[in-house]
Parts: sequence; C-alpha cells; structure tokens
Amino acid sequence: GPGILTQTLLDAGIRVVALESNLAYLAKLQSLEKNLDGQLKVIYGDFFRLDPLVTGTLKPPAVCSEKLFETMGIAAVPWRADVPLRIFGIMPHTLERNRLWRLLFGLYECNSIYKYGRVELNLFISEREYMVLTAKPGETWAYQALTVLAQIGCEIELLHMEPWSSFATNLKNGGLAIPKSKRLPNDHLCLVRLTPQENLFTGGLKPTNASTFIFMVKQCLAKPKSRLSDRLNSWSLDNGGKLLKALEIPKNAVMRDLYPEDYRRLFESLQNSSMLTETWFYEDLESIRTIN
Repeated sequence: GPGILTQTLLDAGIRVVALESNLAYLAKLQSLEKNLDGQLKVIYGDFFRLDPLVTGTLKPPAVCSEKLFETMGIAAVPWRADVPLRIFGIMPHTLERNRLWRLLFGLYECNSIYKYGRVELNLFISEREYMVLTAKPGETWAYQALTVLAQIGCEIELLHMEPWSSFATNLKNGGLAIPKSKRLPNDHLCLVRLTPQENLFTGGLKPTNASTFIFMVKQCLAKPKSRLSDRLNSWSLDNGGKLLKALEIPKNAVMRDLYPEDYRRLFESLQNSSMLTETWFYEDLESIRTIN
C-alpha cells in the first residue's frame, strides 16, 4: 500500500524488509529506502505468494522463501529457540480462509517460512476469521477444524480492532468491499499475533506426521454433531471405548464438544495403535493437501 504501516515501524526504530506487490507504490518505497541508510529494504514481491507449488523459475511478485531469507540475512534456528523474525501485514480478504489454511500447513510441516523457526505473524484479518480462530467448543457456527489446528499450533493474541472504514477496500467506487458474514460479526479488521507454540512438537506430533493429524481433525469435524465413538467405530478401532475412557472423554461426546487438546491427545494415542497404518485411512489424505 502507500506505506503508512511501514513508516510507523520505521519511526519505531525497527529494521524493515518491505514486500510490495503493487508497482504503483514500489517507486515511493524505493525512494524512501535510499534515504534510510540500511534501515529499510524494499523487495518486489507478495508475501501471500511465497513458495507457490509450481515448477520452473518464479515470476515476480511470487517469491521463494529461501531466496528471501538469504537476502534478509536470516538463518534457520531450532524450533524451540526464540522467534527469529516478525512479519507484519494485512491479509487480503479474497481467499482469506485458503490463505490461513496454507499458513497452517506450512506451520505443521515446518515448510516455507517455518523452515527457519517459529516465525511470528502480526496480521490484520477479518473479524469473522478471528472469531473462527478463537472459537470455543460447542459454538456451532465458528468451531471448525481450522479453529482446532490454529489453537494447537499457535498462541493467538488480539492486539487491536479497527473499523473497516479506516481501510480503502474498494478504490473503484469509494465503497467498502467488506466480505459478507451471515452468522459471525465482521465489522472490523483485527490485528492478530500468531506465535507458533514452542512445545508443538514435543509429544507424538511431528512435522513428518502432521498431514495425518490435519486430516484426522478435518475428518472428525466434517460432521461436528457426530459422536467420537461412532467415528472410532468407522475406523474399525476395536478398543474405542477403552481409548475414550483412558482419555477421560465421555463416550457420548460429539465432535464439536471436544477441546483442541483432546484432538491432539486422541491423535497421539492413535499413533500407538495399528489403526493409522491402515491404507484406507489415507485414501483422501492427498485430497486435503491440494488446498496448499
């Protein structure tokens, strides 16, 4: 955009690498870069087009994270180390849900920006999606697979709420192109901090089996009113009742009543059974990866 947020960060004394995908704004930022003695670096690129699944040479504004981090002088650190980088930006409201899913896939599989450690995101997202990310069990319209995976994967902090009227969201007619939401409030953009959990991979959950975990959660919450016991039976798990008792989950519990940590404990317990080795379980696993 016009650089208002960039200027605010610069005024706070922060070293900024700005990715700008709009050529109309690029020249002004490059002019600012020349006068700041290394505090600002401007790159023609789009953060939300990092590492697209294409072959061959990337065409800007698509960006390769490895080249980007090399340019910034950022080296990979262990997962449990301090946050190596903070990213600040505004999530485009077109395909917003898909972009959030893509970030979660990268987080759980330690791909793209998360190859470098627990990169912190500070993003303006729609109030509707913020409500989904922070929903509680039993909240019918908001509690989803995205909710569970976001809450297990990240510490989620609301830093600020700003009315949509503060943002130019439709320059053609001067109106506000606010995404419609019938069931959830969507009157603001929410500045949300997403910090990957330091202990995300300390149990049975690993980057190597994260795709299976994501698939399990999506499969469970595809029918949020169904009972977990029925799902375990559909997986031909003979000791489903014993498993629920060991996890202290009521035998009549439905999917949308389980807490995010319940899903993690369920997955780690299933890792110790033979169920996850059955090939039928993976029949649709690749299909959910296409969202990435």
